[in-house]
Amino acid sequence: MTDAPTQQPASADQPALPTVADIGAAAGRIEGAAIVSPLEYCPRLSNRYGVDVYLKREDLQPVRSYKIRGAYNVMAQLSAAERACGVVAASAGNHAQGVAFACKTMGVRGRIYVPTTTPKQKCDRILWHGGDFVELVKVGDTYDAAQAAALDDVAKSGAAWIHPFDDPRTAAGQGTIAREIVEQLGTVPDLTVVPVGGGGCLTGILTYLRATDPGARILGVEPAGAPSLAAALRAGGPVTLDDIDSFVDGAAVRRIGALAHVAVADAGPTVVEHGGRSSGPSKDPRVRVVPPSAPLADGELRVTEVDEGAICSTMLELYQNEGLIAEPAGALAATALDDVDLAGSGLREGASVVVLVSGGNNDVSRYGEIIERSLVHRGIKHYFLVDFPQEPGALRRFLDDVLGPEDDITLFEYVKRNNRETGAALVGVELGSPDGLGPLIERMDESRLRCQRLDPDSPEYRYLT
Repeated sequence: MTDAPTQQPASADQPALPTVADIGAAAGRIEGAAIVSPLEYCPRLSNRYGVDVYLKREDLQPVRSYKIRGAYNVMAQLSAAERACGVVAASAGNHAQGVAFACKTMGVRGRIYVPTTTPKQKCDRILWHGGDFVELVKVGDTYDAAQAAALDDVAKSGAAWIHPFDDPRTAAGQGTIAREIVEQLGTVPDLTVVPVGGGGCLTGILTYLRATDPGARILGVEPAGAPSLAAALRAGGPVTLDDIDSFVDGAAVRRIGALAHVAVADAGPTVVEHGGRSSGPSKDPRVRVVPPSAPLADGELRVTEVDEGAICSTMLELYQNEGLIAEPAGALAATALDDVDLAGSGLREGASVVVLVSGGNNDVSRYGEIIERSLVHRGIKHYFLVDFPQEPGALRRFLDDVLGPEDDITLFEYVKRNNRETGAALVGVELGSPDGLGPLIERMDESRLRCQRLDPDSPEYRYLT
């Protein structure tokens, strides 16, 4: 394949975007370090959505994510002097593994900063890949806190900074994913679905696909708890989110990269209105805001977000059906298929939809939380504060008169543990089906008990559970 250059001018206000030629050069540099990951046809999802769904299996990379592509491409371009000074990186875990792999392979010393919330599995893998060449530093509870500490280190030590997404060399490395997809499929997909954290992967894939076929449809997917790209597009520039849900650790970024914002905004994107924290009209005339039901047009770049509970359900489905272990960020793209009207967008039977499975670094100790979030999202798991009358048989009447035949109590705990004569009990109920909630609440209302259902979005819910 010939990679023709596409000139992307830089200015003081606009970072230089990677070119198709940059992506072709990156493919040569990472050969032997990153694999050409499989593009697997998925019968289950194809039957569900009526199109040909393919999974791009970046979870099968040596570091179990696509991040090795960008990290290795950057480090392969460092000068001998820069390598001698060592490197510094910040990461939620996957980029760190790519940097660690490159450090050990190239014999370069590195210090890697990660949030204290980074799963143990990822920390262990960072140290395994880097061996004696890498020092792991845990600081803060978000990627952004780890990045601040890493940049302070760079300023003091003079080490080379290996950015996980906001660097055209990193984005060019990630863009090799699109290059492989086109080669493997033999054409540009009708729709390519890409997870979004800091935006480096989306930048690289967007660059390559748009240069190859301007009519390519691309869907960028963010977690609802950290919609930094959607917020930036509406605001007309990157903004820092006040708080984020770090559950999707591989994509939980408070502020989208400047590189990604420029690349995406220049493409005239559509942002889906979900009514969350990033809602509202756009201040950028290039950006349209549409409802979730709007069809996806030819050549459209759309940015949407998905609920963390829905991501958990997708993770469990991929494991139970395809035997695929995806981390939360790895299941982001597949989750969004439920939110797209593929038929209404003109994607008929035989249309090709490529979904990027971006990573498989999931800690098995997290599966309890994953199952919990999935059950809540599906409307099966609910929590209540119940005031029981202080008389014999109150709990028995609750079990007999309030619970349905397929309902089960999964949690029972008095809120005031040192005084059970007063106050409510926290009761977790798992329903036989989502339709059982209405009848359950009716039976509660008919009982002598005072019952308050806890809203999953409320502070009380997060505190009590």
